[in-house]
Amino acid sequence: MPLNKPLLVTEIVSVLKKAEQNTSNKNKAQLDLAKGLANAIEKYVRSGTVTTSVITAGSAVAQTGTGTGVIT
Repeated sequence: MPLNKPLLVTEIVSVLKKAEQNTSNKNKAQLDLAKGLANAIEKYVRSGTVTTSVITAGSAVAQTGTGTGVIT
């Protein structure tokens, strides 16, 4: 599955709006912003799918294959 950039943008805007509302404690607002951005980015990266081809050579038991999986 391809990465969903529009969803990442939406989540970042949401995190920024939430941070704007916390004006009483600057340090907490910064920490919440950093955590929110980190969570949005992690979710974005993990939403992708990795596809690979593997070909080994040089022996009688050479193997080929493909694989698809999620990022963990």
